Amino acid sequence: MEKVAVVTGSSSGMGFETSLALARDGFYTFATVRNVKKSDKILQIAKKEKLNLEIIELDVDNEKSISSAIEKILAKKQRIDVLVNNAGWGLFGSVEDVPLKEFRAQFETNFFGIISIIQKVAPVMRKQGSGIIVNISSVAGKIGFPGSPAYISSKFALEGLSESLRYELGQFGVKVIIIEPGVVKTNFFSSMKVAEPKPDSPYKEITQKVIMGVKMMAELGTPPSEVAKVILNAIKEENPRPRYIVGNDAQMFLEAKKAKTDTEFENYLKKELFSS
Repeated sequence: MEKVAVVTGSSSGMGFETSLALARDGFYTFATVRNVKKSDKILQIAKKEKLNLEIIELDVDNEKSISSAIEKILAKKQRIDVLVNNAGWGLFGSVEDVPLKEFRAQFETNFFGIISIIQKVAPVMRKQGSGIIVNISSVAGKIGFPGSPAYISSKFALEGLSESLRYELGQFGVKVIIIEPGVVKTNFFSSMKVAEPKPDSPYKEITQKVIMGVKMMAELGTPPSEVAKVILNAIKEENPRPRYIVGNDAQMFLEAKKAKTDTEFENYLKKELFSS
């Protein structure tokens, strides 16, 4: 039986590479994008390699767009075996500097958009008695640091949602996997939004330091193809683990957090962030 995969945010980066990896492995892949005009590159590759890959317009911030996309997919294939929730964006700025409206917008895409898609797809998988939902979290879903609390909070929320879903959907044969990449070499960080700091903001320096540090790490970051490889291998396992860490940087930080007390780890991060 032909397996069907749906990947959000497929115009670039991890979504782009994951869509291609799934299609190359034999999945009929629906690579969803918010703007179909940005899908030329992936379509060219799919055509050249004769892949079963189709572009579907899907804006995770728009419930009608989500409903329309899932309806089109089901009308054509009647099933969904893998859903990869990858679409998302990031926002720099301290809690005091980020307007509540922008904080909510961050959650709308990175959290509520995922819930909306799952509410459409989970019933399909339940009726099938099988399916895999892959939620792309981040090392920032396990470790808080200054300069990007809106993004970090959205990923912490996604971690909790995913854990709850494992209990709820697991009894129906549906698996939920969390992917926790470190810094990945994509245009994600160069395109991150930065909240306008207040004129007298005491957080300007630390926020800029975090931004520069993350962008420098991105130059040597994990290739998005490596994340795609981990996702593909995970969904092919008979009993996939709840979480998969991707990248040496993520491994290092998460192992340090595990080995230290909360206070020790906090002091460790302070030293890394605030030392001149």
